[in-house]
Order: sequence, then structure tokens, then C-alpha cells
Amino acid sequence: MMNNAKFWDRAAAKYAKSPISDMQAYEFTLERTRSYMTQSDQVLELGCGTGSTAIRLAPAVSKIIATDCSGAMLDVGRARAAEQGTDNVQFEKAVVAEAPKGPFDMVTAFNLLHLLEDLDGALAEAYARTKPGGYFISKTTCTPDQGAPLHFRLIMAVLPVMQFFGKAPFVRMRTVQELEKAIEQAGFEIIETGNYPAQPPSRFIVARK
Repeated sequence: MMNNAKFWDRAAAKYAKSPISDMQAYEFTLERTRSYMTQSDQVLELGCGTGSTAIRLAPAVSKIIATDCSGAMLDVGRARAAEQGTDNVQFEKAVVAEAPKGPFDMVTAFNLLHLLEDLDGALAEAYARTKPGGYFISKTTCTPDQGAPLHFRLIMAVLPVMQFFGKAPFVRMRTVQELEKAIEQAGFEIIETGNYPAQPPSRFIVARK
């Protein structure tokens, strides 16, 4: 299987042009995330991709350090930030374990946790980088308990073949219950959840240290 950073470097240009599949769910996720932010907050984003979310959230906080394993993704993010006049987002190349240590008022991980081979290790790193009383906010596609949409089942069926040929990154789906248990075992207290969208469940979780 291809190294994840190499995969995302190759995918960056296409990914940057891909439209958000459910804009209503995305906007609601941003709204709920902003509700926990203050203007003085220092935020760490893990797996920022092309930086779209960091740039959208930037006006609500003092600073965001947006990290990703892909240099090509970060280059897109820097260009977007410059185009939009966003000067309080700092882009840094780093896997989770190498991210700045902070601690931060908030750590975020959007559409990342199902792409990590060591979820427990990543959550421990996020916990270590969160201030006491601070927040870890994530959104992660999970395995449906029942009634998975046909397109989701088809993707999961062909995923191993795509991974073998370097056409897909590492993916490990978990149920909502498994994901929440892992976050709680890392030491966080879950205080808000929701599925945006509902199927397959894209689980939004707000957890407090």
C-alpha cells in the first residue's frame, strides 16, 4: 500500500477541485464548531488537507496552526489563505505525533480519524496537546449500524483493490460506538454529538479535557 503522504500529494490537485458533497452538513459543522470558539483561542488542526476548514474558522479565533502530512495539500492551503487575505492560519507539514505541542485551547480533526492506522495513539497525542478544559472536536465517517447506502457499500467493497494499486489511502471504518469509546478512553469527556450527514454517519463529536 502506498505511503499516505505520497497518496495525498498525488491527489492534492484533484482534491482541491472536488466540491463538498453535502454543503448543508458542512456549514452546520462549522457553525457548531464556532460555538465553542473564542476570539483569543489558539487552535491546532490535525489533517487540515487543503486548508478550507481552517480558513473558514480563522475569523473566530486568534490563530490556527493547520497541519497535514502532505506538502502538496499545504501548498494549496497557503495559496488559498493568501488569496482570501487570511493571515492567522499557519500551515505546517506534520503527522499527528509531530504536530506542535501547544497546549492549545482547541484541537480539531475533521475527516481524519478513519484514515489513521493508530487511532489510539493519535487520540493520546491530541489529548496531550489540549489544555485542561479545552476541546477536541472531530468529524469522522463511521460504519452504519444498518442500512448502509448502496454507494457506500460499493466503495467499501472495491477499497482493498484500489489500495493495492495506490488509488486509495489507508482506511479503517469504525462504528459510532467504537469511535466514541476510543475518544473517552483517551481521557476526554464527550459533551456533544451528531451525524452530519446521517447516512453513512459522519459523526461530529465535541469532547472536553
